[in-house]
Amino acid sequence: MQRYFVKNKEDDIITLSDEDNYHITKVMRMNLKDKVELVYQNELYIGEIESLSPVTCRVLEKQENKEKTIPNVIIAQSLVKEQKMDYILQKSCELGVSEIIPISTSRSIIKRDKDDNKKILRWNKILKEASEQSKRCDIPKLEKVLDIKDLINLSYDHKFLCSVNEKAKSIKSVLSNTKISDTILFVIGPEGGFTENEEKLLIDNGFVSITFGSNVLRTETASSFILSSINYEFMR
Repeated sequence: MQRYFVKNKEDDIITLSDEDNYHITKVMRMNLKDKVELVYQNELYIGEIESLSPVTCRVLEKQENKEKTIPNVIIAQSLVKEQKMDYILQKSCELGVSEIIPISTSRSIIKRDKDDNKKILRWNKILKEASEQSKRCDIPKLEKVLDIKDLINLSYDHKFLCSVNEKAKSIKSVLSNTKISDTILFVIGPEGGFTENEEKLLIDNGFVSITFGSNVLRTETASSFILSSINYEFMR
């Protein structure tokens, strides 16, 4: 059953956006009486299509939300090229990320510019669609683009810097000390990695350097590896 995130609900009637109208009528080619899943304010409902122009649905029942299974994971991702960023957003969302913070670093190929707001709008659309596809009842929060030095002012239960330093702790060892109620920040570098000064800045401000093992991962692979490891660690 197709899922949609909606913003308008009056009693038992839910009105869908123009974008979702198009998807229902032109892409999915649904008809009157077809059923859909609707998420309103993080609550899941089963609805039946009452009208196609515009698309409105009548709520048939409210569903129980799935219980939370992993901690709140925040990924601070260095800016990368468009295709790679799309992939990171999609896969992180599917694997349960709570929040994504795009960050600008010294070696970021993509730099902050006046089009950042347009990028944020596009990235939010990608997260919405990935949340619908993966059957989430929430859409990960997306922060504005920050500079890496801004991260030292943020407070979380655990703050990890993803590094290729051989002296860094393994992700396996640090995850064994986390709880499902924790908020955990992971900072991922760009294609060229962090500079020594950037690593020192974060470590001097309470970040713990961690490694993924002997293999060096691409920046677009790191968040999927992290979230997969966390899902495995907290699997019931």
